[in-house]
Amino acid sequence: MIIEKEVEVMAGRIEGKVAVVTGGCSGIGLAVVQRFAAEGAKVVIGDVDDVKGPTIAEQVGGTYVHVDVTDKRQVDALFETAFTTYGSVDIAFNNAGISPPEDASILDTELEAWKRVQEVNLTSVYLCCKAALPYMLEQKSGSIINTASFVAVMGAATSQISYSASKGGVLSMSRELGVQFAREGVRVNALCPGPVNTPLLQELFATDPERAQRRLVHVPLGRFAEPAEMANAVLFLASDESSFITASTFLVDGGISGAYVTPV
Repeated sequence: MIIEKEVEVMAGRIEGKVAVVTGGCSGIGLAVVQRFAAEGAKVVIGDVDDVKGPTIAEQVGGTYVHVDVTDKRQVDALFETAFTTYGSVDIAFNNAGISPPEDASILDTELEAWKRVQEVNLTSVYLCCKAALPYMLEQKSGSIINTASFVAVMGAATSQISYSASKGGVLSMSRELGVQFAREGVRVNALCPGPVNTPLLQELFATDPERAQRRLVHVPLGRFAEPAEMANAVLFLASDESSFITASTFLVDGGISGAYVTPV
């Protein structure tokens, strides 16, 4: 009975809010879409998966928009759709990103691979923030959560040089925006996940299990995160429960960034 009461109290933390989620058809983005909908939000999913997208949107009672997050016109249209369909833009979870195998050591990563990762992982967040902010500033409220990474605060010998650099950029941009717009009612935070059990990570296991194992051994909790655990953190940052948190480096990394040695 106590558990049921706690669930009832906690439900609906973003009831009636309008949330835009990029990369919402898989991994962390999908978990967030499902959690936001369960907590009462109207969710607009931005993705390029035109097979899964409409089905997911129907399941959560939301809207799917095909969007290339590197294209300003398409990003602007995504947020305009959210506003015209539901009347506001209250939450933006700017999450779309890639981690391709051709992004590795700086000695092996070619310029085209570097540019592609920067466009999808960093420029897209700039475009999404630029599109979301006018709506939020007009209504004097809003929460923007940008997906950075624990690699934005520490280095790795198993390098993905463009990915790491892009996530450092996301972290820095989020901090600056969080400070700039704090007194206008808009909060901006950077979610910094540790390794998460998503299709991207599963692909790493399949193609380079030794590299994956080298990463796992450094996580004090002894496992990778599940997407639902990231969704819990994003929900907190999106809701009024985090009303005094902005410009933060919100690490959800199983302790990896705080470890000198891990437990045996």
